[in-house]
This record gives sequence, structure tokens and C-alpha cells, in this order.
Amino acid sequence: MELEHPSQPLRLVDRPVPVPGEGQVLIQVIACGVCRTDLHIIEGDLPTPKLPLVLGHQIVGRVIERGKAVQTLSVGQRVGVPWLGETCGHCHYCQRQQENLCEQALFTGYTLDGGFADYAIAQAQYCFSIPAAYSALQAAPLLCAGLIGYRAYRMTQESEHIGFYGFGAAAHILIQIASHEGRSVYALTKPGDRAGQQFALDLGAVWAGGSDQLPPRSLDAAILFAPVGSLVPAALSALDRGGIVVCAGIHMSDIPTFPYRLLWHERQIRSVANLTRQDGEEFMALASQIPLHTHVTPFPLEQANQALAALRNGTIQGSAVLAIHEDSGPSG
Repeated sequence: MELEHPSQPLRLVDRPVPVPGEGQVLIQVIACGVCRTDLHIIEGDLPTPKLPLVLGHQIVGRVIERGKAVQTLSVGQRVGVPWLGETCGHCHYCQRQQENLCEQALFTGYTLDGGFADYAIAQAQYCFSIPAAYSALQAAPLLCAGLIGYRAYRMTQESEHIGFYGFGAAAHILIQIASHEGRSVYALTKPGDRAGQQFALDLGAVWAGGSDQLPPRSLDAAILFAPVGSLVPAALSALDRGGIVVCAGIHMSDIPTFPYRLLWHERQIRSVANLTRQDGEEFMALASQIPLHTHVTPFPLEQANQALAALRNGTIQGSAVLAIHEDSGPSG
């Protein structure tokens, strides 16, 4: 499924099967998650995507061909491909373990073709092993919703009471980690979204309400999954002294002005950018231990536009995932 121009539907097109370069692998895509970032690319919120572009950065597939230099992955092995597709390896960000900030980074499904396709190319060093307990459909949301959510969650490590603003793909994974660690989650959804609030309560939230409400107690931290700038002062209003607001999205509408008193008492606002391979290794190990259950709604590849529309309209609970090839289970 190909994006030719922003603000246009994806088109089903035939392309030749790509050939992997020296350090790359050719992957037969089994499943690929559908992410709000895909919507931001389509709608032009993120500038200068590769065009034409195959979207999709939550890829689970099987290696069917290796480049000459690839030693770490085996043909037949099931792997995951995340948003971070390649970095330069030598800039000062890469050298100090901040490859997520590399100015030369390339991103799957944005500046590199992604996984809304039968086949995808990926740099072998940027692929992750998929825990054996997960089917491809269940694993796909871990590759972005899980990874970016985990990076945001780590910034709240001293927090006992955490608010999630927006309860979609990332939040439904992160609440399971928080519950496993004995923390209390307060879910704040779009006002009037009773189904979303009930979904959060079913997954262990201690309270759920609209984002126009204050939770029943002050929060130690808040993670904003919804890309709505006006939620920043709302979340600050809900924070206890010394609390932190973490903005987990790649794009957000403008943040309105707010009085300094909301930030005073050493409250913080912080953003999350991309991910590192270390994030991926840590999170996949954690996903194997808990384990996590992902709530997925599958769509065939040719219905990618319908999946994106459902995500845009807020009718998906958990994650939408494109089911592309049969999953024969883990190997390698």
C-alpha cells in the first residue's frame, strides 16, 4: 500500500521484491501495526517523507534473504522492525548512547519504506527478536506503541500514581507494566468516551474519566499519548509538587499559554523522541517476563485505508494490525 502524496488514500500497487544490501535482510511481512504516526505522515503533520512511500513501522516478519555482511540473523528467523531504521553511528549523539537523537537517522515507514507490504528491507542491526510467546499479530503493537510507551514510562520511574491522557495502543500496553509493578494508573480519555474508560478499567485502571476532569488525587506523573497540546496545562493542573508530564507523541498541536504557577514547585515537562536499540532489547525482555497481552483488531493489507480511518475516528480499542501473511510461529 503506497502513499503517493499527503492527504490522499493509500493505493494498492505492484512493486518488485526488493533486494537486500550488504548489511540488510529481506523480510516477508507477517503483520504490521497501524500507528497514529502513520496518520500524521498521511495528513502532512510530519514534513518531507520519502515519496512515494510504503508506510508501517511495527513490522513482524520472517527473514527470507540476508545480505553478505549479516551474521546476527538467520534465514527463517522471525524478527521485528521498529521506527528507528538506521543511524550514522559516529555523531556525538550516537557516541553518547543517544542514537534516538541522531540527525542522520532514517525511519521505517517515513524516510524508509515500511511494512504495509508483502516484503520489506531492514538493516539487520536494527531488528529485534520477537518473544516466542507472541503471535505476529500480538507482537506488532510492541514495536512502537510498546517501545515508545516504555521509553516514556521509564521517565516516570519514581512515580506511584500515573495519569494516562489518551487510552489507545500505547496506554493499553503500559498499564499492564504499571499494574505488574504495583503502580496506580488513572485513565483520562476524550470526554464522553465511556467505552474507552471502561476498557481502561477492565485493564486495571484505578479510575477513568474525561480529560476535562481532575483525577480523584494528585498525580506523581502524567504521560500524554493524545497529540493535543491543550492537555499539557490540564495535566500540569493534575500534578503533585515535583511531578512530571511526559509528551509521548511525535507530533502535537500547539501548547496554549498557561500560568507559571502550574509549572512551579519543580514540576517538569518532557518530550520523548524515537527510541534506541537498548530500549528495544530491554522492553522485549520485559515483554517476555510479564507477559503482555495486546488487544488487536486485524485488517487485511488491502483494507489499510479502513484501518487508518478507524484509528482516526477513535473506534479501535487497543491496536489495529494488518495481517499480511500466515504466521507459522517462531523459529531461529
